[in-house]
Amino acid sequence: MFHSGSLCGITDFTAAGAVGQLHLIRSGAMEIIHPGQPTLYVNEPSLLFYPRPMARRFITDPVCGADLTCAELHFAGGSDNPIVNGLPDVICLPLETIDGAAPVLALLFEEAFSERCGRHALIDKLFEVVLIQLLRQLMESKEINGGMLAGLSHPKLRKALVAMHEQPGQEWSLDALATIAGMSRSVFASSFRHTVGSTPGAYLQNWRVRLTQQALQRGESLKMIAIAVGYGSEAALSRAFKAQCGLSPREWRQLREQDTPG
Repeated sequence: MFHSGSLCGITDFTAAGAVGQLHLIRSGAMEIIHPGQPTLYVNEPSLLFYPRPMARRFITDPVCGADLTCAELHFAGGSDNPIVNGLPDVICLPLETIDGAAPVLALLFEEAFSERCGRHALIDKLFEVVLIQLLRQLMESKEINGGMLAGLSHPKLRKALVAMHEQPGQEWSLDALATIAGMSRSVFASSFRHTVGSTPGAYLQNWRVRLTQQALQRGESLKMIAIAVGYGSEAALSRAFKAQCGLSPREWRQLREQDTPG
């Protein structure tokens, strides 16, 4: 949480950084302006979700303002996170439409607008719960077009996706994944590409590269990473990594170290 209270008049948010943001509007009216897009008008308690950094302007009554609480969202990999990739730039929903969120939101607002001991730690956890409820609703309502979340909302494809995520080191073949999904090879391949937006092989490579990036940041050796993510050698992993990122693992790690403050 980085804000809790009233916003009055004009408040600008830049697109800097690599985090998303979640705004929960408890009361008050607000206009939200995004460059090059129609203005959003909020006149009831609502949720504004920005998976990626996005410039915007909030306009509220200069006297009455609007009461809201806001949190930064840190996704592993930033904008390259597979969850973030499948989401639109902004999501705006009335709070009452989010299934099961009413008691969580009531407690969140109660804590956010009080001064109780431990409120920040509790509020951060409650924001996580709200985010999970939101993502679940988007998946169940089929409002996600493409990406991992769209695949997880499919009753059969989700089985193959979970298997790839839980066992990235497995030597997955198209036949094996189709069997897990309970589909024929051709129907699985077609459905996966249509729903997720890539082939199963390309998706698996992308996931393995993301895991490699996380392991590199933890200082793990490329040899051990290659075994863990399902590549037979460092060279094979390096080729896949460079094809995905445009840099070798060594170059990528060096660049990250240069960008990390002292």
